[in-house]
Amino acid sequence: MSEKNQQHKSKIGGQALIEGIMMNGVKKGAMACRLPNGEIDVEIWDKKPVTAWYRKTPLIRGIFNFVISMKDGYSCLMKSAEKQMDDEETEEDEKLSDKAMNAIMGVVMVLSLVIAVGLFVFLPKWIVNFADVLTVNRFVRSLAEGIIKIIIFIGYLAATALMKDVKRTYEYHGAEHKTIACFEAGLELTVENVKKQVRFHPRCGTSFIFITLIISILVMCLVPFTVVWQRVLSSVILLPLMVGISYELIRIAGRYENIFTKILSAPGLYIQRLTTKEPDDKEIECAIAAIKPCIPDNLEEDKW
Repeated sequence: MSEKNQQHKSKIGGQALIEGIMMNGVKKGAMACRLPNGEIDVEIWDKKPVTAWYRKTPLIRGIFNFVISMKDGYSCLMKSAEKQMDDEETEEDEKLSDKAMNAIMGVVMVLSLVIAVGLFVFLPKWIVNFADVLTVNRFVRSLAEGIIKIIIFIGYLAATALMKDVKRTYEYHGAEHKTIACFEAGLELTVENVKKQVRFHPRCGTSFIFITLIISILVMCLVPFTVVWQRVLSSVILLPLMVGISYELIRIAGRYENIFTKILSAPGLYIQRLTTKEPDDKEIECAIAAIKPCIPDNLEEDKW
């Protein structure tokens, strides 16, 4: 294994699906799912080159890339769920038109957004408003709101980790991380080599969300409003800025390894103990099948 390969920092990222994994590379994307019959189904697609200025400009690019990533990830998640249906369920599902399916997906996404805003934006501010000692100045208030957000976030992750189906998805999440780590280490992509890797990765979405929560504390310290609805509205308006800053920080964490990035990544890596679990051999096989089509012939194209 050459020194060059040991230091490779890949742009490839992924997402755990239902009984599968999606990987995104520079030129191609792929998803690999374990079908009910035991076979691995692989879908591969070409990715359009990123040419739009708003997807390449620092701070701004994070907002658009995050939204696109969420949309594509949700689409793959729905596809992976369909692959687990039996023939009878598939025939019934096919009766639904594309418009109907898109409408359902739209409603689910809106509801998810409303719940997220309620839990992480409104609820912390509403709770803090009951304690006078926490509302004396905006710095103390913002810190208290941020701590409550983090408690809710960790509590949510811990609760979902107890669910059997979610736990299995977290195992696929671990397989995704370990496989990317194996590739970055320059090792051959085999089950045994992947098993040896750590299941925590600095570019994980869990770390991104945690960094966004920390950034929200700092940004909200600058907001002078004290009324709950005003602070909620300010949080929503400033969310793109928070996402943009967090996106740049997670890129730095994935690209460099130094004291700053280690400190930056440490909380997220620790929380990944909840959102990733050790995968079995079959889950690792899916991860390998998903990442292989995403590796470009020229590794220079894949370096940060």
